[in-house]
Amino acid sequence: MRANGRPRTARQKYGEELKLRRTAAGLTQEALAEQVVCSPTLISHYEAGRRLPSPDDARRIDRALGTDGFFERWLKDLETKYDENFAAVAELEQQAVLIQQFALTLVPGLLQTDGYARALFQAYKPNHRREEVDQDVVIRTERARVLDGPMNPVLWTLLDEAVLRRRVGGPQVMARQLRKIADMAEAGRLRLHVLPFEAGAHSLQQSLLTLMSFADSAPVAYVEGFQTGNLMDDPRLVAFSRTAYDLALGDALSHQKSVARVRAAAEEHEHGQQ
Repeated sequence: MRANGRPRTARQKYGEELKLRRTAAGLTQEALAEQVVCSPTLISHYEAGRRLPSPDDARRIDRALGTDGFFERWLKDLETKYDENFAAVAELEQQAVLIQQFALTLVPGLLQTDGYARALFQAYKPNHRREEVDQDVVIRTERARVLDGPMNPVLWTLLDEAVLRRRVGGPQVMARQLRKIADMAEAGRLRLHVLPFEAGAHSLQQSLLTLMSFADSAPVAYVEGFQTGNLMDDPRLVAFSRTAYDLALGDALSHQKSVARVRAAAEEHEHGQQ
């Protein structure tokens, strides 16, 4: 058990063992990072259990620490149910104290209803099988449980108005999805802002963006495209991403006006006005 009473996860045990072996080898995080060919911040995330090394990084860690394949072998036991390019992000969500997300065309995964998520997976997989889609929906909606716990993160959500207008799953599914977001915003569970079409070009027009901050480690940024994802911990890139987020937020509607626009869009979907 950890000092706060919560059990250690397998990833946390992996990270703690890495820190123990690194210290025993007389290496700083910076010295180990140099041999692994990564940033010291990434070593910090490994040791905190927030991220797992790639097989190549684990192999280099074993060489640097003289651990004879120990960390590479253990890594195989920590398989994830998420796609490779998203697994680290899902783990970080569980540890973050602040999540700031921007969505360009789709509702962020943490906020999706079952019906909305199902419609997306069916669109992604034209030859889908029902049981596969069911499992995908369960995995996605389980992520949202991080918002229900006593240590839940502060959540800021910035939506391009295109998210409200693209009808996913039909009028009723879309209306329910938007009302869920508005209800959460009015309940104080998230801070909501909409970037309206009338704002024109904005600083995040090229990609979705998620920023995550932690109590005892450096922040990270995540951007995603088709079948790709890039998790960034380089301080310069994270700072650049945060500036872009702040600029876009400055062009957005207020929280109150954003909730009103989301509710209005829900009504329009439900009554076939889109």
